[in-house]
Amino acid sequence: MIFLDAAATTPVRREVLEAMWPLLSGDFGNPSSHHSLGEAAAAALAGARTATAKAMGCRAGEIIFTSGGTEADNLAVKGIALARRAADPRLDRVVISAVEHPAVEDSARYLARIHGFVVDVVPVDAFGQVTVEALAAVLRPETALVSIIFANNEVGTVQPIARLAGLCRAQGIPFHTDAVQAAGWLPLEAAALGVDALSISGHKLGAPKGNGALFVRGRTRLEPLIHGGGQERGRRSGTENVAGAVALSTALTLAGASGRQPAAAIAALRDTFIAAVLAGVPGAILTGHPTERLPSVASFCFPGTSGESVLLELERRGVICSSGSACAAGSDAPSPVLLALGISPEVAQTAVRFSFDAAITAAELREAAEAVRAAVGSVRSLAQRG
Repeated sequence: MIFLDAAATTPVRREVLEAMWPLLSGDFGNPSSHHSLGEAAAAALAGARTATAKAMGCRAGEIIFTSGGTEADNLAVKGIALARRAADPRLDRVVISAVEHPAVEDSARYLARIHGFVVDVVPVDAFGQVTVEALAAVLRPETALVSIIFANNEVGTVQPIARLAGLCRAQGIPFHTDAVQAAGWLPLEAAALGVDALSISGHKLGAPKGNGALFVRGRTRLEPLIHGGGQERGRRSGTENVAGAVALSTALTLAGASGRQPAAAIAALRDTFIAAVLAGVPGAILTGHPTERLPSVASFCFPGTSGESVLLELERRGVICSSGSACAAGSDAPSPVLLALGISPEVAQTAVRFSFDAAITAAELREAAEAVRAAVGSVRSLAQRG
């Protein structure tokens, strides 16, 4: 089997499991408890927070541990917008892009539906990028928050986050980015990016599912969404998942230690794979930006097929991939991301995404490209006979 669905999840790294194990066995205490077991857990949690902050170029107190990227996005979008409006009732607009993950888009729609906010959507170009000019056109004095994804989870397009955040900073508007897919591939230093909030998720990095983190710049107002014992400095109540925090920080540290060279090598393999698919499959369409994209993502539309049929045929041939975001699995509707790129609904429903981790090899991608050629040919042939 060749696993090309790493954007959905990644296998847990052995080093991460080894770092977690003591917190799941001997050092199982509640970090809020005032005894030796609790103190050991609190020390492990503090170490995880420090390591996570170091990887993200921020202070430890600016890290909030969450249950994953979805919660981190919800806390950033709802928490910042609600806190800003509480301080100034005129701030009742939220800006998102047309290619956001549902965790951000649905959070913004919730604010509109329940709290009366106005959601302004920034269009993207044919490659899925937001330009500074397009963002500037929708900003208003009433804008409470801007949230734009760092790297798209379906097509892999990378946004010019530093420039977009700089525009907002000049106008005093907080800027959040969903960096769930970018983590491990792109630099996450908050100061260099100029963002006020940034979300990540552990299971995209080799940690287990169910852990994530949100960076929130020190003076940024944030309304908690979960109330209770006041953990995470009152910003996210609930007994902390210490083992999960250690797993996340370990995975982040390992990703940072591997440096930029592996990302460049994976990008070269990606480009060879893209060229092989485009050469081997007549009419194949590469979606997303041709160069400003994640090293690990290659996404296509194959007109004359059904994306789901191609997936089944590829799995029969030993290649595991997806038709887009795992969060939209089971939906018959064409991808809103692809529609935002100007792709027709009929073509959008032929989409297939290939995403891989740093363990992928050139031989595996050569085999996968050949499987794609054969699978698409088989599906098209059956469609013509039908």
